[in-house]
Amino acid sequence: MPTMLGQNQYGKAENRVVRITREGSTHHIKDLNVSVALSGDMEDVHRSGSNANVLPTDTTKNTVFAFAKKYGIESAERFGIHLARHFVTSQEPVHRARVRIEEYAWDRIATSDAHRRERGEHSFVRRGQETRLAQVTYDGERWEVVSGLKDLTVLNSTDSEFHGFLKDGYTTLEETRDRVLATSVTARWRFGWTGDGQAMPDWETSYGRTKRHLLRAFAETYSLSLQQTMYRMGARVIEHGEEVDEVRLSLPNSHHFQVDLEPFGLDNDSADGAVYFAADRPYGLIEATILRDGCEALIPADLTNL
Repeated sequence: MPTMLGQNQYGKAENRVVRITREGSTHHIKDLNVSVALSGDMEDVHRSGSNANVLPTDTTKNTVFAFAKKYGIESAERFGIHLARHFVTSQEPVHRARVRIEEYAWDRIATSDAHRRERGEHSFVRRGQETRLAQVTYDGERWEVVSGLKDLTVLNSTDSEFHGFLKDGYTTLEETRDRVLATSVTARWRFGWTGDGQAMPDWETSYGRTKRHLLRAFAETYSLSLQQTMYRMGARVIEHGEEVDEVRLSLPNSHHFQVDLEPFGLDNDSADGAVYFAADRPYGLIEATILRDGCEALIPADLTNL
C-alpha cells in the first residue's frame, strides 16, 4: 500500500555547554542543556537514504559550542534565537529549527572578605530550586519563543480549603476548611514577540518577573481550590507582563495527609505542631491555559512534548 511521510525532525539532543566568563578574579557561569531539532526537505533521506539535504547532527552539536563562544550566553532565549536563525538561514533544505534549552542556575559560595579580596569569587553551588526552560522556533519568517520552568516546589501551610465538591457512592474524602497546599510548578509562557520589526523583550528581566509573580500569586491567594490558585498565578503573570500572551501551568497536588496518631496515645493537633504524611503518588494533576484576552492558545496541553 502507498505510504506518506508525516512530521519528522532530527538533530542533536542534550548538548551540555558551560560558559565561564572571567572578569579578573570574579567569574560568571552559564550552564545549559541544548537540544536542536531540524525539519524541512527531508523526503529523500527517509525514502532512499540520500543524505544530500542532511546536516549531520554532529555539526549541530559543534555549532552549539561554537556559538556559545562566538556570541556568549546572555540568556537562554537569545542563545536559542542565534542558533535557530543560523540553521534556517544557512541551510536551504532546513525550513524550521526548534531549539530547546534547560538552564541550570548556580549561586556563589560565600567566602570571607579576606579570601574574596585575595582570591576573588569563583566558587559556586548548584541552586536547588527550579530548572529554567526555553524553546525557540523559527521558520524563516516568524519566531515563537516559549519560556518556562519546572520543579519549582512551593507550599502553603494554611489559607487553603477544599469543600462543597461533588460526592457519590465512592467518595470518602472529607471536606476541610484548613489544609496544606503544596505543588511542584511546571509552567510555560509564550511571548507575543514574533519578530516582524518588534523590539525584542529583555528575556532575563522577563523571566525573573514572571517567576516572582507566579510565587506571589501562590502565596497571596486564599485558596478554595488548587484550580483557583493556578488561575491567579497565570492571570497575574499576564497582568504584570505585557510581553506574555499565554501561560500554561501543570500543578500536581502534593497531598499532605494528617496522620492518625491516636493508636499511640497522641493527639495530632495542628495547634502544637501537626504531623503529616506527604504522599508522592497518586496525586491530583491540575492543568490549565490562561490567555490574554483575544489571544489564541498555542502551547500544547502535554508540556512534555514542548
